[in-house]
Amino acid sequence: MSVSLLNLLNSAVDNYPENIAVSHKDVSVTYIELWHKVCDLSNYLKKNGLNKGDRVSLLLENSIEYVITYYGILAAGGVVIALNTATKSRDLTRWIRHSDSKWLFVQADHPELLKINNSELNINNILVGNTDIEINNATSWDVIFKSNYQILPELEIQNDDLAAIIYTSGTTGNPKGVMLSHKNLHHNICSILEYLEITNEDSILNVLPFYYSYGNSILHTHIAVGGRIVLENNTLFPKRILKEMEDKKVTGFSGVPSTFALLMNRTKFSDFNLSKLRYMTQAGGAMAPANIDRLKNELSDVKFFVMYGQTEGTARLAYLPPDQLVIKRGSIGKAIPDIKLEVQDIDGNKCPPHVTGEICAKGDNIMLGYWKDPETTKKVICNGWLKTGDLAHYDDDEFIYIDGRSSEMIKSGAHRISPKEIEEVILELDLVSEVAVIGVQDELLGQTIKAVIVPKTDIKINKLQLLSHCKENLANYKVPKIVDFVESLPKTPSGKIKRFMLNKTKIKEYNNV
Repeated sequence: MSVSLLNLLNSAVDNYPENIAVSHKDVSVTYIELWHKVCDLSNYLKKNGLNKGDRVSLLLENSIEYVITYYGILAAGGVVIALNTATKSRDLTRWIRHSDSKWLFVQADHPELLKINNSELNINNILVGNTDIEINNATSWDVIFKSNYQILPELEIQNDDLAAIIYTSGTTGNPKGVMLSHKNLHHNICSILEYLEITNEDSILNVLPFYYSYGNSILHTHIAVGGRIVLENNTLFPKRILKEMEDKKVTGFSGVPSTFALLMNRTKFSDFNLSKLRYMTQAGGAMAPANIDRLKNELSDVKFFVMYGQTEGTARLAYLPPDQLVIKRGSIGKAIPDIKLEVQDIDGNKCPPHVTGEICAKGDNIMLGYWKDPETTKKVICNGWLKTGDLAHYDDDEFIYIDGRSSEMIKSGAHRISPKEIEEVILELDLVSEVAVIGVQDELLGQTIKAVIVPKTDIKINKLQLLSHCKENLANYKVPKIVDFVESLPKTPSGKIKRFMLNKTKIKEYNNV
């Protein structure tokens, strides 16, 4: 029997048709209403030429429309390409081309829409919302929902059929599309449900973007059981978030370390009635144990789950049970249900306690591979094991503790960022001779971005000009927060940059800048 997220949605519709599925601002949709719209969308796509396996890009903020579109694409046999709404047209068009997307569902007021439209992409556009811009091959969202279909189109889905591609930064800066099958998504969601014990009576206030695997897992876990998702896309006002949690009587909340730091530093939990709150989850990088202690002191009755995962593992790989927070302080815990997790040495042998190795994972949640990149896939998946690139060790009870990264990727907030991508943008400026980008420790974000630049001889660089160029071509979270100018970069005899020295060693600054 094949498995997919559609099976889980169908079960929720059958059992809880009148439950609220998603709420956004003043609008809510029940499970039966969601189902009818998914049926309409999937049938529309099939009738208008979408074939099984065709890629469909989503450039939508978290919304009811996003949920309808995601499940509608799967029901039509398409492959979901959820794009980062915070990034710029150069990345967006690159991902759309790389994925060979046939369709694009896009927010009509997206600031990069005009540039995307001028990029000569041969795709069908579905515009969500109203716009005065004339868009090529465009259809209005409202046109789709006039047929009142009650059933999905006939479609045979196999477990290993491709369901989604999530683009994540690689060390080369080239597009890196993680291919997830229907089985990958179904299996990981069921594993998460088992340890979080989410039911149809649960509801969550979600602030995490669905285009990331963490947010994606929050969406599907609650849809799978008939729970309620309350959407809040603006985190600038943390008091409003807590007021929403109070008013909507939510039972769950998830965030990255910066989310919790923002709430704790700018609000008081005691000012709000959060008596319905049952659990919180944290992933997307290490959260300082001191901040976990502080959170637990303020919300002593709330279960707090520290979690660890990777997009290549669909979402979740490990979790630390709430009752182990103090005893196993700083640990990411053990493997989630039905996943095998090991710390292995360079030869693939399991490491003994207190010896650093690489975290490797095996199970039905492990990706199919990277889209159009079999060579990189072979380097990452070896003998069925996913090599995460994270270095760690066991304690005597085989709880896992992260020691660092084996690659040069920067992890800032929930984002994994390629230094090379930022370096390429900075090198577009004629004023720059060399540049190296690194991540430096940051209490709020985990890491923040630092660019170390060697200007061309006798040229004075305007830092504002540099940052303006970065903001024009990079998502805001990729723009360097620290910029240092130097006379030269420290290198090995073979010419490789000693990146570790850019953070730990004082470099002679370039005095003429």
